[in-house]
Amino acid sequence: MAQASAGQGLQTRRVLVVEDEFFIADDIRIALDSAGAEVVGPVATCDEALALIHEQSGRIDLGVLDINLGGELCFPAAEVLARAGVPFIFTTGYQEAMLPPRFRHVTVWEKPFDPLSLVRSLPAVIARQEG
Repeated sequence: MAQASAGQGLQTRRVLVVEDEFFIADDIRIALDSAGAEVVGPVATCDEALALIHEQSGRIDLGVLDINLGGELCFPAAEVLARAGVPFIFTTGYQEAMLPPRFRHVTVWEKPFDPLSLVRSLPAVIARQEG
């Protein structure tokens, strides 16, 4: 029963997951599914993320973006989401200090993290954007 309330406020929300580590992406997907969210992706590259953002234009409510995707940074996808007014968070195995100044306000989850805890935090991210 605790899992059902893990991401209260995510029901029917469409969440883009951009993560190049299969098991991490799958854990996030499972946690989001259990919270009632609809997962867009997951995808493992910035190009795939940009294609999904374009394809799903106006139908993504939130993004969970790994900063480093096999040596490629996801900042172009983050910029497109920001311009569209879509809230997002970053996940990373690196220090938060590597963020460009324009993204220093974005919530960062440092790996390793508990996917359920991450999902529990997402309704607040949406609420800040909508509030």
